[in-house]
Amino acid sequence: MDTQLAVIGGGPGGYAAAFLAADLGLQVTIVELEERLGGVCLLRGCIPSKALLHVAKAMAEVRELGEWGVRFGEPAVDIDAVRARKEKVIATLTGGLKQIAGKRQVNVVRARAVFEDSQTLRLQPVDGRSLADDRLRFEHCILATGSSSAMIPSLSLPSERLMDSTSALDLPDIPESLLVIGGGYIGLEMGTVYAALGSRVSVVELTDGLLPGADRDLVRPLAKRLAKDFEAIYLNTKVVEMKEKGKSIEVTFDGDVEKKKQRFSRVLMSVGRHPNSAQLGLENTKVEVNEQGFVVVDRQQRTADPRIFAIGDVAGQPMLAHKAAHEGKVAAEVIAGEEAVFAPRAIPAVVFTDPEIAWAGLTETDAQREGRQVAVAQFPWGASGRAVSVGRTEGMTKWIIDPESERVIGCGIVGVNAGDLIGEAVLAIEMGAAVRDLTESIHAHPTLAETLGAAAEVFYGTATDLYRPKRERR
Repeated sequence: MDTQLAVIGGGPGGYAAAFLAADLGLQVTIVELEERLGGVCLLRGCIPSKALLHVAKAMAEVRELGEWGVRFGEPAVDIDAVRARKEKVIATLTGGLKQIAGKRQVNVVRARAVFEDSQTLRLQPVDGRSLADDRLRFEHCILATGSSSAMIPSLSLPSERLMDSTSALDLPDIPESLLVIGGGYIGLEMGTVYAALGSRVSVVELTDGLLPGADRDLVRPLAKRLAKDFEAIYLNTKVVEMKEKGKSIEVTFDGDVEKKKQRFSRVLMSVGRHPNSAQLGLENTKVEVNEQGFVVVDRQQRTADPRIFAIGDVAGQPMLAHKAAHEGKVAAEVIAGEEAVFAPRAIPAVVFTDPEIAWAGLTETDAQREGRQVAVAQFPWGASGRAVSVGRTEGMTKWIIDPESERVIGCGIVGVNAGDLIGEAVLAIEMGAAVRDLTESIHAHPTLAETLGAAAEVFYGTATDLYRPKRERR
């Protein structure tokens, strides 16, 4: 079997690359392990987790209506119905991808791909059926194999009570108690879901704060809310041992925990992800892999092998679906002979907890670490009419600004719908907008998006909803 372009992996990066390449006139074949396109993101990651987080947010909003004098009874959760609805969301989206692939005449082969050389893939069946052809010869190949949940070997247990993010999304039950190992975004999102459904959730984090690497002022409102929603949050603490004891897992802690041994109905290990670059036969090509397991690429997603490109999680941080999709489009354009490079000024990141946290471009934490001089303009949502009206004043919007040019180079938002608000910031950073461009753009009132313009006005001291000392406008 021959093809102009082979794409290994049908996730957000893989199918985006394949579909665009087909639009550009290339004959494309996707080799995918799963029965359906979509990858981890759609099948057991981004999409199902956000569907469940929607449920958690709706339940929280219903509870908060009590402050307005509107009260409902305690929710009755039909876990089977929740699972079914989640699967319906996945089926709808995967079905759409199947139709799109067909209309674009993209060939999809379910198999495991291993490189025999720089122009040939050996295809191994994964569904128990034989393949019509076990070799796929290509002119170019895009590696889009993604990543997998990382596990701590010393804490591994042959028990269904120990979950990773994939098994946690299957919602095997609503455990009475759940320990989340790792205070990153995946652990906090899943902890939020299980807490809303009725579990007593505890989180243990090795560092001194949740979401390590994110700006502390963005994390603070979330940490305050989670302290109420979760049973416990243990910082500066690690898990040193786990043992299955009957219908629970006994966990031994080392750190700032009064009770060193505790039992939990289930444990979710969420300590990051590692790239899927092993067992692909890359040693039979010129592709280079670094010490972290990432495939080395240039700004056009080319590897050291001129026929092979790599995108998404397997090609380096940040491990985000939208970054993978953009890289996939760049790779497809380059292969089709067009001029394209992956050179974003801002890649947005969103934590879909409640409140949400979103940022793009340079963060204040990064600026401090690099010793870079920046100006920071913040607008608290306590001064936002919309935030006050919906009772969510814990939020904050801030711009990171180059003090010489007054161009915006970063943005951070914490609050409800922060992930939807960050889009304006990404556009402003990419376009090289100055703070004044934002202050002179009229934002609708009353909206949360208004806070982006208001934070820019803070920089000049012209925010009428706050008092700040004025500074000279250029």
